[in-house]
Amino acid sequence: MTRLPNDCFATDTSPLSVEAALERIRGRLTPVTGIETVALDDALDRVLAEDVISPIDVPPHDNAAVDGYAVRSDDLKPGGTELPVADRIAAGHPLDGAIPKGSAARVFTGAPVPAALDTVVMQEDCHEADGRVRLPAQVRVRANIRRRGEDVRRGAVTLTAGRRLGPGDLGLAASIGGTALAVRRRLRVALASTGDEVTEPGDPLRSGAVFDANRHTVKGLLARLGCSVTDLGIVRDDPAAIARTLRSAAGSHDAVITSGGVSAGEEDHVRAAVAAHGRIDAWRLSVKPGRPVALGVIDGSAFIGLPGNPVAAVVAFVTLARPILLALSGAVAIAPARYPVTAGFDHAKKPGRREFLRVRLDSGMPPVALKAGPDGSSILSALAAADGLLDIPADSTGLAKGDTADYLPFNEVMR
Repeated sequence: MTRLPNDCFATDTSPLSVEAALERIRGRLTPVTGIETVALDDALDRVLAEDVISPIDVPPHDNAAVDGYAVRSDDLKPGGTELPVADRIAAGHPLDGAIPKGSAARVFTGAPVPAALDTVVMQEDCHEADGRVRLPAQVRVRANIRRRGEDVRRGAVTLTAGRRLGPGDLGLAASIGGTALAVRRRLRVALASTGDEVTEPGDPLRSGAVFDANRHTVKGLLARLGCSVTDLGIVRDDPAAIARTLRSAAGSHDAVITSGGVSAGEEDHVRAAVAAHGRIDAWRLSVKPGRPVALGVIDGSAFIGLPGNPVAAVVAFVTLARPILLALSGAVAIAPARYPVTAGFDHAKKPGRREFLRVRLDSGMPPVALKAGPDGSSILSALAAADGLLDIPADSTGLAKGDTADYLPFNEVMR
């Protein structure tokens, strides 16, 4: 397991933007070192450990992009052309002989096109009768042929190390004959909720208690990242129990994540437990919702303490914890795509703090962002109803209906 230095998350106590926080972390994290080879069908969402070099050209030969007739362009006549059909070429059945000059070949999509024939005319534009084909007057020369190597060249880097593999990547690897890929081992993450008030769903709900939503939400986010998750359950507000649980988990995991217990209150014991066996820094992110967040190291494992309010925990995860975990996984850091959308509501805010609003998009063009529900950081129903987050910059004083704002779709940060 990769061991981290205690000061890899060290910072001062001034409020930080998310970008500044990630910039301070960048370069301090060492990715997990374990590499394993897995079958292509098991590589989805894994982090590629080595560049993939293509041993072949793709496609391996010139082939027809449409059903039609393959001809030599110098046989074409301005007013239309009629040629004898000398042969028929189907996909997977290369032609043994040559096509005589002044002749055409009937070809089908994917069929190898002989080198002497440089143009394919779509069958819809042709008329064949009695072994001859009539071509239209206007034919685009060298059209409708997929050229050898136009997709991938032999010897080219087809997939780059550090890439999180998607379905298209697996298809690309298969297209060059790949059957297995070298990937980083899955990140091992231990996850716990803290607090005497937190109750496991299914257990009786005591007076003054709430059901544990955070752990199940974050577990789903971790699963989407391809992490191997150990569920530590709920840890009560007992300093010794918290320290024992966290230290035991740190010994066999790359990261330990908790929710709740990282503020400065008398019952917030997580900070002390981590500090006793490593280092912890309270990060005052200038984000709403999403603070407080604690980052640190316990016995060489990364520690991420998320806020106790469920929506704040999700925002802190997608903006800060997610890029940290991706870096530990060896993934190349890629900022999630954002899209300009029109605000369909007014929203006032104080300058100096960035805000993320839960929104859904209407079906219009251009799309309009509508509030998915109330803004409170404990209101999960608005999160579940949302398609993504509207990102309001720190220096803004709010939005007026019709303003343009950056939209961060959940499918960018919850996968």
